[in-house]
Amino acid sequence: MTMDHGGPDALGAPRWDFSTNANACGPAPHVLAALREADPSRYPDPASTALRAALADFHDVRPERVVVAASASEFIGRLTAAVRLQSAHASVFAPVPGYADYARAADTWGLRRASLAGDASLVWFTEPASPTGRSARCPAVREGAVLVVDEAYAALRLEGEAPVLPAAAWRLVSPNKALGLTGVRGAYAIAPEGAETLLRSLDRLCPSWPLGVHGEAMLREWITPATVRWVEESRSTLLAWKASQLALGEELGWVQDASVTPFYVARWPGRDVQEVLDRLRARGIKLRDTTSLGLPGAVRVGVRPPDAQAALRDVWFEVTA
Repeated sequence: MTMDHGGPDALGAPRWDFSTNANACGPAPHVLAALREADPSRYPDPASTALRAALADFHDVRPERVVVAASASEFIGRLTAAVRLQSAHASVFAPVPGYADYARAADTWGLRRASLAGDASLVWFTEPASPTGRSARCPAVREGAVLVVDEAYAALRLEGEAPVLPAAAWRLVSPNKALGLTGVRGAYAIAPEGAETLLRSLDRLCPSWPLGVHGEAMLREWITPATVRWVEESRSTLLAWKASQLALGEELGWVQDASVTPFYVARWPGRDVQEVLDRLRARGIKLRDTTSLGLPGAVRVGVRPPDAQAALRDVWFEVTA
């Protein structure tokens, strides 16, 4: 299995990791404490009854509308399968640039790719987007289409108001990035009203125990007042770090795109992107090549603390001298 992601790779964990979108203020302390207290000697409730009730209360929906998943990627695959089983002629719209798992799941289940959201029976939309970190309104979809808004980075929005979501949209929430705990897997989706048929299909396709005790602990703690407050406070720190990092990029001669998140796209005019990435990686610094996300010739840069920024500055001048 070959997949290109941010974070650790065959060389291990980078000393200075700008390739990941994880909250650089993390890990969230209350969630970390909950993980340490989780008891892995016991099975979790396979139906996640208490967790689903808590999530439903937090989002003010009925528990029946909450779907827990092993990860956002697991839900993407499961929902794609459910849509395909409903119709042999199902089609999908996946944003480009965007998360590759949308298209990978579609190809696995034989869904035709649609070039326009309005032509697809399953529409994926990431808000804010990755790798760009930009914000946009949900695309218009045809009647009966399944629209899923992936909110992986919604809690990391640093500026501007989030767009209003259509009432018929599904919401996919995977909080591990906002919590700075990407090594813990777990996600949930909130179905719109009237999605009972698809919910039943998702339930039939669900693996036994989609969540382990650590994923369950993360999702349970994610919605507590203490953690909600910590995430909110972290955004102020990230905004300040982002300003200094963008100033550093200007000093280094980078072309940097605007974003509303603690990550953004950058380009290095006149330089071989892969060659520079390899040289940086050999010196302990990793950035994310966006080719696999549908954006060749650029990198995604996660905002990191001042010490990491200082290391990037020093190493950049070494490898580009």
